Amino acid sequence: MDFLRPASWEEALAAKAEHPAAVPIAGGTDVMVEINFDHRRPEYLMDLNRVGDLYEWEVGEDSVRLGASVPYARIMEHLRAELPGLALASHTVASPQIRNRGGVGGNLGTASPAGDAHPALLAAGAEVEAESVRGSRRIPIDAFYTGVKRNALAPDELIRAVHVKKADGPQQYSKVGTRNAMVIAVCAFGLALHPGTRTVRTGIGSAAPTPVRARAAEEFLNAALEEGGFWDNGKIITPSVAKRFADLCAGACNPIDDVRGTAGYRRHAVGVMARRTLTWTWESYRGARHLTEGAA
Repeated sequence: MDFLRPASWEEALAAKAEHPAAVPIAGGTDVMVEINFDHRRPEYLMDLNRVGDLYEWEVGEDSVRLGASVPYARIMEHLRAELPGLALASHTVASPQIRNRGGVGGNLGTASPAGDAHPALLAAGAEVEAESVRGSRRIPIDAFYTGVKRNALAPDELIRAVHVKKADGPQQYSKVGTRNAMVIAVCAFGLALHPGTRTVRTGIGSAAPTPVRARAAEEFLNAALEEGGFWDNGKIITPSVAKRFADLCAGACNPIDDVRGTAGYRRHAVGVMARRTLTWTWESYRGARHLTEGAA
């Protein structure tokens, strides 16, 4: 196994063009596990730790450009207001040591359905900034996951950053694990309210071959909220609407049985998380509306 150590982003792109099979490594929290268990033996490893651009983020007027290697701990500390769903997901990642090393780029590159960041990125509607010596492009998160641990990157492309719209409404993230820390998700669920467009987006992890959205559940809830005037009147969502939303989220799963949980348990758990996160986010939305109306 050969080791490549580019000192700049331009050197990294050149090295990836010359060695398309090279596996990028920054935090190494996913790649090193596969190597240590002999599940992967790449010909080239490309160490990106000297590429400083990947550790920077920029908060714009409408969105955040998050470098691929920004550690989860930094997201929790500095971007909780702008990216609350992703900050909550970051808090569930493994241990403090791993949260200080791992970043969203690694989750995306590995594209494991159990990656903690995926549900939050799907719910927020992120875009992945990919680049090669041929140029750069943005890949919508909905088109990024192409199969089990496969993504839409070309062989010569690297992930430079993720673009995530700043939250304009409450977001939540929930995860079920076999213990409280240092655990791969049995299943996970992300939910984001987007009052500006009067829409809801979801993200489901570890309950299908790829991270997925519960699109039928989103369409149902979007229609129910609009027809009932909930966005305007701020009423409590009825139990029947919450139950139907939860059932549709569970129906969006296509899980497997494994050592962490059965397929049936995963479906059930996703439904429970969907109902709970909907309750939490909607209560936050109602509270914010009342504060705004009181100030007016």
